[in-house]
Amino acid sequence: MKLLLVTNPSAGHGRAGRQLAEITGTCRELDLEVDTRLTVQTGHATEIIEAEDLEPYDGLVVTGGDGTVFEAVNGLFRNPAGPAIPFGVLPMGTGNSFSRDLGIERGQIRKALELVAGGTIRRVDVGRCRTGDQELYYLNILGLGFVSDVTATATKLKLLGNLSYTIGVIYRTAFLSTFKIELELDGASIEREATFLEISNSRFTADFLMAPEAKIDDGLLDVTLLGKISRRRLLKLFPTVFKGTHVQYPEVETFTARNIKVVSDQPKILSPDGELIGTTPAEVTCLHEALEVFC
Repeated sequence: MKLLLVTNPSAGHGRAGRQLAEITGTCRELDLEVDTRLTVQTGHATEIIEAEDLEPYDGLVVTGGDGTVFEAVNGLFRNPAGPAIPFGVLPMGTGNSFSRDLGIERGQIRKALELVAGGTIRRVDVGRCRTGDQELYYLNILGLGFVSDVTATATKLKLLGNLSYTIGVIYRTAFLSTFKIELELDGASIEREATFLEISNSRFTADFLMAPEAKIDDGLLDVTLLGKISRRRLLKLFPTVFKGTHVQYPEVETFTARNIKVVSDQPKILSPDGELIGTTPAEVTCLHEALEVFC
């Protein structure tokens, strides 16, 4: 099996770069032939994969976290051949949300490569977001409001790993505010005063079990909407998101839909897979089983 291996050497505070020799050695043991490409800056994985001739390869494997996976998926969908080859993840980043839905935890590189070598394929859904003149693709989540504010804070604290998101929640609570939002969910419209909106394909956001019922191949996106809430109440509910029980509280509403339109009374920054790109209004669609992954 011949693979295109795209590695973010900075992922995991440099672990991905330091373990590259070990990764390629394991590939040789498993009879995996690899061509390696290293990213050098934000967005580089998208550029590499978009321009690559994928014809010679049996699969694309990415080493990094959610941000690198996001870039890789967008590169695949922008490639003239489209997502024509299966996709694999070696999770070594700060957040590794999508790989957890595949049963692979951070640092389980040999396990991930053994899954690739096994050749078993699963078709999964992909979220597509159209915002302004941009078209973005994501595997995990797309958020706006408080969750995007938390992401912005956590990005500055990446050295702390997933703890950065918890600190981000506590810090951003001091600046808590709401906004008016109109959602169209498969043609049905609702209006709310919201604290945040999360549109999930997978269950996890970092260590948060944001969408406990989400399935990555059911053709639907899971919507989590937090309404107006006090700072004290938010901090009381916050621990429940680690177990997914936040969805049981009256301030939280959940929906599922294939096509979602989002309009807010003020432009809100979007955070697809932990990146800060685009603003509302936005249209989000579930592309059913649009990507093959090694599992």
